[in-house]
Amino acid sequence: MNRRKVTKVVRYALLTLLIILLGGITWGSFYMLNYSLTSNRNGKDKAESYKYMYENYPYLHPWVDSLKQASALKDTFITGNENTKLHAYYIAANRPTKKTAVLVHGYTDNAIRMLMIGYLYNHEMNYNVILPDLHAHGQSEGNTIQMGWKDRLDVIKWINMAKAIYGDSISIVVHGISMGAATTMMVSGETLPANVKCFVEDCGYTSVWDEFSQELKKRFDLPAFPLLNSTSLLCKIKYGWTFKEASSLDQIKKCHLPMFFIHGDADKYVPTWMVYPLYEAKPAPKMLWIVPGAEHAKSYKQNPKMYLAKVKSFTDSYIN
Repeated sequence: MNRRKVTKVVRYALLTLLIILLGGITWGSFYMLNYSLTSNRNGKDKAESYKYMYENYPYLHPWVDSLKQASALKDTFITGNENTKLHAYYIAANRPTKKTAVLVHGYTDNAIRMLMIGYLYNHEMNYNVILPDLHAHGQSEGNTIQMGWKDRLDVIKWINMAKAIYGDSISIVVHGISMGAATTMMVSGETLPANVKCFVEDCGYTSVWDEFSQELKKRFDLPAFPLLNSTSLLCKIKYGWTFKEASSLDQIKKCHLPMFFIHGDADKYVPTWMVYPLYEAKPAPKMLWIVPGAEHAKSYKQNPKMYLAKVKSFTDSYIN
């Protein structure tokens, strides 16, 4: 075979290899985007969610029953940033108060699965509370999880709904767990009503890019490049945002309201290391609690009395 024919064969081989590689990356990008962002509510309907909460937090059962008997657990709706109908529960405090908490649940969870924090604020601290179902979660419409980025715009709408329900003079804390904590931090970088006084973020991630990157390595033993890059680009084309754009770290740099950072030192889902650059980036005032032995989103369950004491001490400093 002469040199010209060899060169031609090599070119065809390389072209074939490139096509296969690009095809694999494209398929992988669609798979990853679908895997990560498609809402899956299986086993997380109302009945299953209540069952889960009662098994893990037995004291919630009589409290929720008393709320239902008194018609105190109420529904409300808004139109979200994607023109979808979004749902939330709201519960007024037992005694008149201006103290109000907007409580934001985590990835694939729902408002019912945030009721333990609702109990903390409403039952233990006499707050009004509002518990949204984020886009594509719980009773809210939508098919795509927004990882907190577009959700931040919906939470601002829920803040305004809290004012409509409880009055213009309320003082608000926004408290989120996991993806809800990332949402909370993303909210904190926006221009907000003066009613918002402080934030509590419990085990939120630095950015969607960082979270997906470590999950890609942990679950599939794959590096971020090139799959995460191509998936992020696909997300931009389909949904209008990128994984790096969805950054809690960038948002909190713009936040000058107080923030309480909570993270378990045994968290492997949102690794504990993420809280340190977040805390460093946040301008004062701020507070940090690393919870010994706590796994992901388990700081309250494993340390309920200490969690209550620290959250109360923090919020009492800024909400009265």
